[in-house]
Order: sequence, then C-alpha cells, then structure tokens
Amino acid sequence: MSFAVQQTPQRPLPGAYIATPAQGRQQQPSNIQSLAFSTTTSAVQNNAQQQSPYSAPVQQPRAPQPPNPTETLKPIERGARTINQVLVDETRYPELDSYVGRLYPNLSQFPPTNIPKEGTSSDYEILSDGPSQPFQKTKVYDIPERIFDQYNRAQVSTIMGLFAEINHAWITIDNALYLWDYTHPNPELIGFEEQPNSITAVKLVVPRAGVFVPAITHLLVVATTLEMFLVGVACQAGQGGSGTVSLYQTKMQISIRGLDIHVIEGSAKTGRIFFSGRGDHDVYELTYQQEEKWFQSRCGKINQTTNAITALTPAVPFTKKAPHEHVVQLVVDDSRNLLYTLSSRSSIRTFHLQPPNTLVCVISRNRNDIFGNVLHMVSRTDLVGPKAAIVSISPISSREASKLHLMATTSTGCRLFLSATASYSWSTSSSSSPPTSMQVQHVRFPPSQNPQSPQPPQQQSNQMSNYQGGPGIDTQSRSLDRTRTALRYPPGYFLSFVPGNQQGTTDLIFLSTPDTGRIAKEQDHSQRSLYREIGSYLDLGSRVEDLGLVSAPFAAASSPAGFGNELAVQYDVSSTEIAILTNTGIHTIRRRRLVDVLAATIRQGGGGQGVEVEVRKFIQHYGRCESAATALAVACGQGQDVTPDSRLAKITDLDILEHARRMFVDHGGKAILNENSIVDQAVPAIDAVRPSPRHQGLALYISRLVRSIWKAYIIHESITPTGGLSVAPTVSLQKLQNTQRDLTQLHEFLNSNKTFIEGLAGPEALVRASTKQQEVILQAEHRALHSLVVLISDIIEAISFVLVLFDERTHEIVLSLADTIRQQVRQLTYEGLFATTNGKELAKELVKAIVNRNIASGSNVDTIAEALRRRCGSFCSADDVVIFKAQEQLKRASEAGGASDYGRNLLNESLRLFQQVAASLSMDQLQWAVNQFVSMQFYAGAIQLALSVAKESDGGNRALSWITDGRPEQDPREAVFNSRTQCYDLVHQVISAVDQNSSQAPDTIDGQYTLTAKRRNEAYSVIDNSDDEVFQTDLYDWYLAQGWSDRLLEVQSPYIVTYLRRKSAHDIAHADLLWRYYAQSDKFHDAASVQLQLAKSGFDLSLEKRIEYLGRAKANASVFTSGIGRQPRQVLLHEVSDLLDVANIQDDLLQRLKADTRISPERRPEVLKGLNGQILSLTEVMQYLLYLMFYVLTFSSKLYNGYADQASYFDLCILIYQASDYRNPADIKATWQNLLEYTHKETMDREEPLPYEAVIEKVRTLGSRLNLSESTFPITELVPMLEKYAYEYQRNVGPPTWIIDTFLDLQVPYESILPVLEQMFYNDEAPFQGRNRRYIANDLLYLIQRWYQDTERAGGRILGGESNAQAISEILQVLQNNGLDDQKVEECRALRMRIEQMLR
Repeated sequence: MSFAVQQTPQRPLPGAYIATPAQGRQQQPSNIQSLAFSTTTSAVQNNAQQQSPYSAPVQQPRAPQPPNPTETLKPIERGARTINQVLVDETRYPELDSYVGRLYPNLSQFPPTNIPKEGTSSDYEILSDGPSQPFQKTKVYDIPERIFDQYNRAQVSTIMGLFAEINHAWITIDNALYLWDYTHPNPELIGFEEQPNSITAVKLVVPRAGVFVPAITHLLVVATTLEMFLVGVACQAGQGGSGTVSLYQTKMQISIRGLDIHVIEGSAKTGRIFFSGRGDHDVYELTYQQEEKWFQSRCGKINQTTNAITALTPAVPFTKKAPHEHVVQLVVDDSRNLLYTLSSRSSIRTFHLQPPNTLVCVISRNRNDIFGNVLHMVSRTDLVGPKAAIVSISPISSREASKLHLMATTSTGCRLFLSATASYSWSTSSSSSPPTSMQVQHVRFPPSQNPQSPQPPQQQSNQMSNYQGGPGIDTQSRSLDRTRTALRYPPGYFLSFVPGNQQGTTDLIFLSTPDTGRIAKEQDHSQRSLYREIGSYLDLGSRVEDLGLVSAPFAAASSPAGFGNELAVQYDVSSTEIAILTNTGIHTIRRRRLVDVLAATIRQGGGGQGVEVEVRKFIQHYGRCESAATALAVACGQGQDVTPDSRLAKITDLDILEHARRMFVDHGGKAILNENSIVDQAVPAIDAVRPSPRHQGLALYISRLVRSIWKAYIIHESITPTGGLSVAPTVSLQKLQNTQRDLTQLHEFLNSNKTFIEGLAGPEALVRASTKQQEVILQAEHRALHSLVVLISDIIEAISFVLVLFDERTHEIVLSLADTIRQQVRQLTYEGLFATTNGKELAKELVKAIVNRNIASGSNVDTIAEALRRRCGSFCSADDVVIFKAQEQLKRASEAGGASDYGRNLLNESLRLFQQVAASLSMDQLQWAVNQFVSMQFYAGAIQLALSVAKESDGGNRALSWITDGRPEQDPREAVFNSRTQCYDLVHQVISAVDQNSSQAPDTIDGQYTLTAKRRNEAYSVIDNSDDEVFQTDLYDWYLAQGWSDRLLEVQSPYIVTYLRRKSAHDIAHADLLWRYYAQSDKFHDAASVQLQLAKSGFDLSLEKRIEYLGRAKANASVFTSGIGRQPRQVLLHEVSDLLDVANIQDDLLQRLKADTRISPERRPEVLKGLNGQILSLTEVMQYLLYLMFYVLTFSSKLYNGYADQASYFDLCILIYQASDYRNPADIKATWQNLLEYTHKETMDREEPLPYEAVIEKVRTLGSRLNLSESTFPITELVPMLEKYAYEYQRNVGPPTWIIDTFLDLQVPYESILPVLEQMFYNDEAPFQGRNRRYIANDLLYLIQRWYQDTERAGGRILGGESNAQAISEILQVLQNNGLDDQKVEECRALRMRIEQMLR
C-alpha cells in the first residue's frame, strides 16, 4: 500500500486506515465527505479505493498496490495494468458540482445522497498577452465585398449571424437571406429570396428523424413578419475541412402574423422547434411531419404556455397593468429534456419536454427570487442589486454536472449557477422526473478590476473572507459591468461581452476557462477543490454580432466525473475553436492546450536560466507528473502554435524540443521505497517501490494517446442493403495512423535518450547504486519503465496489423473464420489486441485467414508472409511462414494429384514442413491438413502429423502421468490430455477412412498387394510403431467403444498389457480381455493370476462367476508356462485351491439358503445378497452362519442352535472345520453326530428316501470333499457312530454291509477300518454286547473277505503282507469261536483256511 506523499510530513497521517493490499488500489484521501458521499461515475465507484493523481498534493506518482508475492506479470501485462490504472484515474477529475457548489451529504436519506450547498468564489488568474493565455486568436476571415454591396441596398432591417458548426455565416437583408462559407477565400453566396416579407429571426436546427431524406442534415428556420419557413439544408464535407451547403424548399410554413418572432431554438435530440416573439411571453412550438394526416397538416404551431403561465402567475389587480414582458432567450437541455426561457424582466422559466408535442412549465423564478438567493450567501454586494439584470442563460447538461442545471449571467458580470430539484429527490438527472424548484447554488463574481495592484482601503471592507481560508472574494468588482451578453461552453469556457467604449460600437471580450491542471492538483484534499480560472481580455476592435462553436462540444467523459478533464484529451481530439462574428469579420479563437502553453513558455523563456525559472514555475503549478507528461509531449512534437500567416502548425524548433527533453530527463523525479510496507505487509522490496513521476508522466502520455481506442472494438459488422456482410473499423484508419505515428515518435525518443533516463539505462546503471536500497529502487524503476516501452512497441505493431487487415477484403476474411473465433473477433478490443494472449492468438487466426485467402486466390505465399513479417512481425512468426509454405505445398499436391509421384513428393514435403512446426499448429490448421491428406489417401502422413502435434503439445508428457495417477478429477493435467485427444480423434477418423476404403477393394490381385492394401498397411504400421503411450491408450479405448475387442486382442504392442492392467482395476471387461490376452499369448500363469484377482475383486460379480474364474485359474495355474518356476506355480495353485474351497462352502450355504423355507420372503433378498457376491473369508462365513442361526431363523441360542432343531447346516460346519484346519475332536465328533441325527430325522419327515440311504449319501459327499481328512473325517469315530446308528435306527433295513461298503467306496484303506471294528468287537461296549457282538463280527468278516478278494484279484501280496495275514488269521479264529452265525462260521473257517494255506 502506498500513500500520497505530502511535502511535510513525509509519512501517512496518524489514524490513516491501511486497507488490505490489493492490486491497483491506492490510499483514500482523508476527505470524509468525499469518501462517503461524493457522487461518482461507475468507473470511479468501481475503483473507489484508488487514489486519483489529481488529488496528490505534489503529484507524486501513485505506486500500484504490491501484488501477491507469488504473482508474476509479464512486462506487457504490467504495462497494460498501468495504462488501465491511469485511464481510471483520468476519469476522477473533479466534477463540476464538486468545485462549483460544494456537495454535502444528505443524512435524511438512506443510502445518503449528495446535495449542493451554496457558495461563492472569485479565484481568477488574469493573464496579459503571453504564453499562458488560455485562448489564442488564430485567424480573421473578412466579410465578402458582395455582402457589403447587398447591405448597402437594405431598406428595412439587417441581421447577421453564424452557423459555426457548418463553417457558414449568414446575413438577412430585408426579405433575403444569404449564407457563405467564411473559411473560403472567395465564397459563393447561397440565397433564400423566395418570400416578400422582412426576416426577423433565423436559426439552424437539427430535423426530426425520419421526416426528411438523409441528405437533409439541418433545417433553416426563417421567421418573417408574417410567416415562418422551414428550409432544408444539405451539408457535404469537402477536402481540407471545407464543405458545400445546398438549400431545399420543403414547402413547410406557418402563419405567425402579429407575433414578431425574434427567438428560435431547437432540440437536437428530438427535432422539436420552439420560438417566441416580442409581442407576449408565450412559447410556441412549430410542429412538422412527413405527410398530412386527418385534421393535421404537415406543419403547424402550438402555444405551449398560456395555461401553464396562468397557473403559475399570481393574480394581479385589474386596476394595475403589468409592465410588458417577453422572452429574450430560449435554450434546450436535451440531456434532461428541459427548456429554459429568459424574459426581458430577468425571469427564468423551466419547461419539461414530454413526447410527442407536450411542454409543461414546472418552475418559474423571477429576478427578485433569484437575487434573493444570492443575498443569502453574500451579506453585501451591489452587483445583484435592483439595477442588475440577467442578460443570458446557458444550460449545463447532466453529462457535465449531476446537480447544477443552468448558469445565468447578470449585466454586472456575475455568474449564477442554479440547481433544479424535484420535491422528493435531490437528484434530477433523470429526464423522466421533472424538477419542481430551482435555487442559486454558487455565485461566481467577476475578476478584480486590477488584480496586480493591492486593494485600496475602501474596497477591503467589501471583500468577503473565503471560508476555506483562501484569498478574499471581491464582491464589488465592476470589471464586467454593462455586460451585454455572455455565453458558456462546456467544460466551463466563459465569454462575456462588455462595451469597449461609451458609444457601444466595440466590444471587449472577457474569456475565462477552468484551470484544469491546478484543479486537478489541489494540494489540500481535506477541503473542497477551489474553482480556479484563468482569464484574459480580448479586444477585437468591433462589435460582436454572434458567436458559435466551430469544433464539437467538449466532453472528456460521458459522466460528470472526468467530463472537464482537458488534459486527458489534449492529444486525442482537436482543441476547442470558437468563431466570433463582428461587423468587420469572423474571428476564430482557439483554446490553448497545456502542451501548447509549455512550448510557448519555453520559447519565450529567454533561454538558459530564464527557461529553467519558467520550468520550475510550471512544475510548481501542475506537479511533477503532469509536467513530465507535458514535457514529453513537447519533446515528441505535440506542441502547436499559430504561425505568422495564421496557420496552426506543430512546433519543430530544435531548441524548444531540447529544453523539453531536458525537462523530462532532469525534472522527472525519483522513485521512492516505502519501507513501512515492507515491514508491515511483508511484500517484496521491489513491489514496495513507488515509481518516479517520470514514469507516471510517461504512462499519462501513452494513455492519452490511446485513450479513444483502448476500449474500442476493432471491427464492426453490418448488413448491406443487398444482404451481404460489411466489416468496417470502429476507429478510423486515419486516427490509427496518427496514433501509431505519435507512438513511434515516442518510442524513438525513449530509445535515443535511454542512456540519460534513470531506469532505462540498463544494467550498467546499477553500478551507480551505492546501497542495496538504491539498487532495489533502480530495479523497480527499470521494471516499470521497461513494461511501458514494451507496451509501446506492441501497440505500434498491433496497429500495423489492423491497418494490414483493413487493406484486405476484410469481410471475406471474417466470413472464413470459425463461428467461435468470429464471435471472439467481434468482441476483441484494441486493449485485448495490444496486451492479452488471447488477443495475439485471435490476431494470428486473422493472419492465417489472410494468407489462406491469398493462397486460394493464387498469390505467392512468400510474398504475403514477408509483407506481414515486415509490418507486424510478432503476428506472423517464422513458424507461421513454414506453415504457410506447407499449406502451399499441400495445395500444389492437390492440383497435381495425390496418386502421382510428383504429388506424393509434394505430400511428403508438406508433411515434413508441418512436422517441423508441429508445436505451432492450431487445431483448425491440423484438421485442415489431415482432411487434405485423407482426401489424397495419404493416410500414413495424416496419422503421423496428428501424432506429432499431440506429442509436441505436451512436451512434459503430463497427460501420461495423469493417466497413471488414475485420472484424478479437477486436475490441470486433464486439460492437456483433452488437448491431445483432439489430435487422436483425427487419427480415429483416418482409421475409419482407411477401413472403409479397404473394404471396397481387394487386398491382392494376381498375388500382388493392391495400392489400397499397401496404404492401409502403411497407416497401421505407423500406428503399431508409435511410442506414444497416451495415443495407444486412447486408441484402445476407441477400439472398445467401437466394439472391436477382437482387434484389441490381435494388437502386438508392449502398451496393450499396460493398458489392460491399468483399466482392469476399474472395469471387468478390460480385466476379461487381459486374461484372454494372456491365455492367447500362452502366458497361462499370468492369466491365472488375473482370474484369481477377478474372483477376489470388488466388481459386481455373482458367486457362481467367481467360482468359474477360480476354476479357470486352477486349470491355468496347473499348466506349465515358460519362464515361470515350479514354486511360483505351486504357490499360485495353492492359493487358488484354498480360495476355491472357501467359495464352494459359501456356494453350498447360498444354495441351501435358497431352498430353505424357514427364511421369510422379506428377509430372503437381504440374506442371499450377502452371500451371492464377493468370496468371504472362513471367519466371515462362520459369522454369517451364526447370524443366520441367531437372528434369521426361529431359535435364538448359542453355537449351531439357530434353527427349529439343532441339526441343520452341520455338514457345512464340518467343511468349515476342514478349510480352517480346526482339529478339536470333541466338536468334530459332536457335529458328525448331530449331522447323522438331523439327516435321519429330516429323511423320516420326508419319508423318502430311506434314512440309511440319506446317511450314505451325506457321508460319501463329505468324505469326498474332505479328502478323508483324519481330523474332520475321523474313521475311528465315524465307524462306531455309523454302526451304532445302523443298529439303533436301521436294523434289518437295507443291506447289512452298507456301512463297510460306504467307506470302501470312499477308498478308505482296509488297514484303517479293520482296527476300528476289531476294537469295537473286543471292547464289548453297548449296544454291542453279548449276542449283539455278532453285528460287529459280521462286518469284520465282510471287511476281511473284501480285502482278501481285492488283493487276490490285484495279484499282489494278500492282505498287505504276511504280518497282516497272520493277524487277520488270528482275528478270524476268534470270530469263528465267538459271535458268528452258523453260516458265517463256515465262511470264516473257509477264509481262514485259505489264509493259513497261503502262509505255509
């Protein structure tokens, strides 16, 4: 944050509020009233925290707010930001209300508004003939002799006047009206003599739109003693500023008999015409229209005031006759739709103009009311006494002041500024709200009679002390006594005409103007700006008849703030020129610009020391910043002066230019480091430096040169009458050329003087820095100045480009642009073209369009490109030239034919050139080139070019890193990827074109490849050999989007596996393709790994699908794969098998639950969903099973007690024991026991099949799935358990040997069953006691018989060997003697005999 530096003290005042630093913001002035309540334009409101240069006490430059420490600006951006800041500051020139009638807050309203408060002033600086005079007499034009000849023949009356806006003067001689161009040395007289009556008044007005043909630009309103005529005026501009005027009869006239019309006024906005005469106080309106209507002629008149005056005039006794009063002046304020009248008795009336032909009198103030307001502000003055009268009124538009409406001038030279207000609001700027009251807000007294001499004692008592502490106000000055008339032009040019002698044959003109520079540089900003004026007297030696503005009315802005800033527009628009008609000729005077004043001051300074003294005075008056800007302008040849032959010419005197140069270099001030901001705000030191006034002066000068084009659009589109497109510049080419010339002169000046200007001298200037602080200051000054120098260069070149653009057929160029680009070009401003990257890109698009149009028309590309590079090099780079050549080669190839060898060579050359500048190719250019290549079947080249552009657009391969990181959202790398995919989309189009073309032609003819096949192979060779992984990824995505998964499996590229791996993590289709690709490539181990991961993945897969993947994985893992060792294969196979076991258990549970009728229909989907998905762990399956038992089914108990009975899913529990390697014998035995009981019970309930059969099936199933595990399929427990079950529940049911057959069918070894049965036989435990032992004995005998038969049939050792045979023989002997039936005893004996025989 930087503050305006006072001379004393040099620190911010105590209590200053330091706002948060922000770019471009400045410290507010301490004036609380203006801070909170001042009325500003929108531009000022948007920048309310920025300090205007006009309020800096010594015009120290404002340092831009230090940006964020991380912010870095390019020089061009920094320069543009400075210019924008200065342009905003220029709009903060104080509005008229702020120094003519101080604005004060109206706290009775919310939000508070500003209201004017009365004031007085008489601050003048009267200058005698010298360089600082505000106005300069330029030329005198004589009245033609023929006019005098006609004048001598006058019999009744003669009137003279000026139409300065069309450079014509006029004279009426009796009934004739003559016009002539007073600027022409030998003018032609244009006469209007078609009527016989004496002319009483003439006025040039603007006609109502649509009534006359466009050629009629003005109307002459001619009033005679009997009638009023409308005469059409057609003005045609000629060379050298002169023009021709033609008069046309309109046949529009009205009768005005007896009105004695002498005052006419017109509204330029509405075309309405008002007039009044000496016979009464009424205001009439002349109405006119194009055609006659029912009860309404083409031309008529309306008395607009009779009723209104009666309503506002108080009743007068009939015994006393009022003095005669008539209107002497009519003025219109189109900005507020108001008409003011001044009467012969100094009464002022205000009328509101309402469409179409209504005029309402809203205010009427007589002289006593108006002067009474003045006497409330001034205790004593004779200047507004009974003898004073109001001699003229001048409107003040709402563009110039928001509160002040009117200025009235008295016969004593006082200027009364009046404000009209509505009853409900102080703001009356809206034309729809007419005012209801009017009062004087400010009185401007005339200058003292002799301001150089001390006031005499008798006058000191008549001075009113200035309440602002300034010099006293002279309220008794008679310097402008006997003012005959006066006129005010924006922004405050005042001309008062006082008789120069007693006879009144000559006039002395007093001219004054606001001292713009000093008003802008008001030192004490805590007080209001003073109304400072510069004045001078001009004696023309003749009587003034009329005067008018030759130039357009002044307006530096469209709103009050900044409206009167003459400094801002002194290089942008011509200086105000006023023509004054006297009885001897037409005199023209010109408002001197500040640059002209400085040049004249240097010229008349006397050289050497005298010039130095004048320079210091100038700086003291206007501050260093403004002085630096003005000196720079003079040094660059902006100064003008009137030559002895009355020509206005630029000052080229080398001495004057040298003094101005030295003034800019030597008095430009120094940059200042704000150390407080470094400590308090922690900003970089270089950003805390406030650049020098020299830098600010340079910025001011640049901004004033470009202000009118900076925000302007470059082109304007319109439709021609024939329906075509017309494209025209919004700024005239002459204006652009002038701006470019001025900037070129400035650039040359800075280049030639950079060694003398601190900050432009370069690195060698740092040698002179004695401290680190000075070094930082020099660096900051260089950065600031360098940014402006760069901006100047870019503006010069950009203007050259615009001139080149409009040298071409611009409408064809614009039509050739894409719609989006065309819309952006429509919205492109000069600022955007000068200082933004987007503007440069749009300019390049236009350059390409220019070149393409010329190539299409057959022009040589080298000639065009060289011309563009010479005039605007940055808009046509070396890469652009290569692109143009490549396009030309492509066009020539198209003409030669792509199938010919010559055409093919041209295509290859074009591809080479395009690849050379691939980084500079735009998408439109790439698309055009690819389309051209495809049209000539140069598919490989089209693909190669698109891939090259994609690669060059992402040099750091950020798109690939974005892909490998999982494509995070809202990542800046995504935009890079999207940019590359645009190129890849073109490749897709090429592939489609290749496939389509190939499908229509055979691959071979007579065993030879066809041309179509060769080009297809070339194209796919480029694709397959591409090392662009991002492209390959995009290509595979496109293949799948087209449904070409088989084509993807045929790809032989190292990137396909990477692609499928990356995609398979998120998409099952890609994962399926991955294992299929592995299997097709004989990489079975990798395929099994992918299938295993799929089975374990979080994809939405059914349990059946996962088991299928595991089954395939088990099969693939079992196959030998080259390069994979045995151990990794076994590890994978083991993992797959284990998971498959768990999955099968889970599937069993799922299938069981599907058939379980005990689950309610409402709970069934939820229960099944939990199982029919991802494979659970054994713990999760157990927890799920427990959940079912406890909460889903009917019982609520502990372990395995969740169903209507305890025997439910016991087989699943046994499988879980097996899978989890659970070895608790008691739990396992109990579970088997429960399983047998549940199976028997369930079978009995169903009554089919037989219970023993269900038990056999259950045991066989579990035995197979448990692989006869010793822990979960314990033979020692199961055999007794089944024997007991058969005895208790299935005795004499089914085959007696079903138990032994069941185990033998499961391939349980005989050696495992025999000991169990033998032990049961010897233990003699219930229920196998006594005779019941025969059941065990029978099973033992059957088992041994089966063993013997199997071993005998196999031909091996009987019963597993002699030891086994000996033991079995002994067992048979025991069985023979105990427990067997008779039949079984014989079988046992026979078997024992055979065994014994074998043992012998």
